[in-house]
This record gives sequence, C-alpha cells and structure tokens, in this order.
Amino acid sequence: MNKTKQGMTNGVDLDRLLATIDAIQQTPALASFKFRTRNKWIAGGRNRSTVQGFYGAGQEDASRKGPFVMDNDEPDVLLGSDAAANPVENVLHSLAGCLTTSLIYHAAARGITIDAVESSLEGDLDLHGFLGLSEQVRNGFQGIRMKFRITSAASPDQLEELCKVAQARSPVFDIVTNRVPVTVSLDR
Repeated sequence: MNKTKQGMTNGVDLDRLLATIDAIQQTPALASFKFRTRNKWIAGGRNRSTVQGFYGAGQEDASRKGPFVMDNDEPDVLLGSDAAANPVENVLHSLAGCLTTSLIYHAAARGITIDAVESSLEGDLDLHGFLGLSEQVRNGFQGIRMKFRITSAASPDQLEELCKVAQARSPVFDIVTNRVPVTVSLDR
C-alpha cells in the first residue's frame, strides 16, 4: 500500500491504517488472526451462526458488545423455509463484501476518492454434485461472475487497477479461488 497519504479518504482513517502497517512491519506476529463462528441447526435447511470474539493483533479481542447473528436457509424449491439466504448466497455476499472493502481501502491508501461502489455477482451451481448424482460435477460453484460499478473521478485505468488490486489482496477472493485446508471432525 502507498504509505504517503494521511487523513480520511473513503471513510478510511489513513493514520490508523499506516500505524497498523508500521506495527505489523515492526512485529510481524501482530498480523496473525483467528476468526471464529459457532453454528447451530434450527430445523430443515435452517441454521444460525453467531460471530463475536476473535484473536488478532496479539490478543483475544473482546471489543464487540454482542454477537453478530446470521441465519442460513434454503429456498422452498430446495426444501427450505426461505427464511434467509442460503450458504452459497452467503459466499457471494462475503466475496462481494471483501472485494469491495479491499478496493475501498487500497483506493484510500492511493489517495483515490470513491463516490459509490455497487457490484453484482452470479454463481453457477449444478445440484448433480451435491445430490451425489454425478462424480463429474463439482459440489460447489462451477463459476462466479462479478461486475463492479464504481463512481469516481479516477481514470478508467486507475479503476481497472483498483479492481486488480482488490482481487490480489482480498482474503475471501483468495479463499474462494485457492484450495484451503479444512479439517472436519466430530466433537465427542
């Protein structure tokens, strides 16, 4: 990130951003974070996740006043009660949120003012994989398409570069596009 700008840009406190970068450069262990979610099944395809504490910046964080609660469900056609977005829709939400945040933070660090950002995402999923009807069809998305609409005085080339930087630096983009080791076990 560009380390010459200071003040507020795009709602980002650049002094705090630069202080964070400096602190991590001086003490690399501060960059290690552990995020957690707890989930409980409700009924059918519906379940609820709660998010509150996490480990970061060298300590357990207790700054959140209460948990964030997120429900998952399935639409009626997939045998759910349609009370919430389904898990793959939540993946699209997470991808959009992380790419947008990455774009905004990197724009701010470069001194580029962004007036508005909107995005649209669409993912293709074939139930043959999930239902075990074909080993040739993957269980998850076969592809995701995302389009940004950005309002800014920045040049089209600057905005294209910001989109590339957002992809290169977004943790969720990395999670979705690269294999992540996941261990699933039964807690007895």
